[in-house]
Amino acid sequence: MVDKGTLNRWLLIMAKEPRCGAVKTRLAGDIGSVKATGFYRRTLANVSARLAKDPRWTTIIAVSPDASIGSAVWPHGPDLIGQGEGDLGMRMQRVFDCLPKGQVVIIGTDIPEISNRHISRAFAALGAKDAVLGPSDDGGYWLVGQRRSPRVLDIFADVRWSSPHTLNDTLVNLEGYRVAMLEKLEDVDDGKSYRRLGTAASRVVLPAS
Repeated sequence: MVDKGTLNRWLLIMAKEPRCGAVKTRLAGDIGSVKATGFYRRTLANVSARLAKDPRWTTIIAVSPDASIGSAVWPHGPDLIGQGEGDLGMRMQRVFDCLPKGQVVIIGTDIPEISNRHISRAFAALGAKDAVLGPSDDGGYWLVGQRRSPRVLDIFADVRWSSPHTLNDTLVNLEGYRVAMLEKLEDVDDGKSYRRLGTAASRVVLPAS
């Protein structure tokens, strides 16, 4: 049971159970299911191991489906919680609504280059802003965070997920609030982005910062 956070800062990694044919299906269409699933497993393991060691926040992996919490595939170290039902927005909003007091930053597992530096900048931004977003090249975002003070914001209504409109739709919901934007990173969703990423897509251990 999660009951406290390091410095009241929570980092949530949203992850699907890495089963062949169930993850990175678009990428699998270009490079094959086995290779795409391997990419997903390595990215999840590398990013979670790197970020979970940082004492400036508490790292949790929010898994889907919930029944997979007991699976041996998950990285050791971070606590595991279920994402629950609903679309991506409903599941991320549930994280914002339900975690104990403090700042919350959520990331996915599609960008192996996410580093401690990126997460530190996100939390630093929440010291002065209500929300923070890390845009990706495809019109979505690789990070979303909330200060959650004085209240939790509902920011995912009518967002068109997995589309070029995802970031802009979220920003519409954040009109009137202070929003910080981080640097743009590339989301590995197809063969082109996989090849552009080069060795970072297959590297067993990525830089720690």
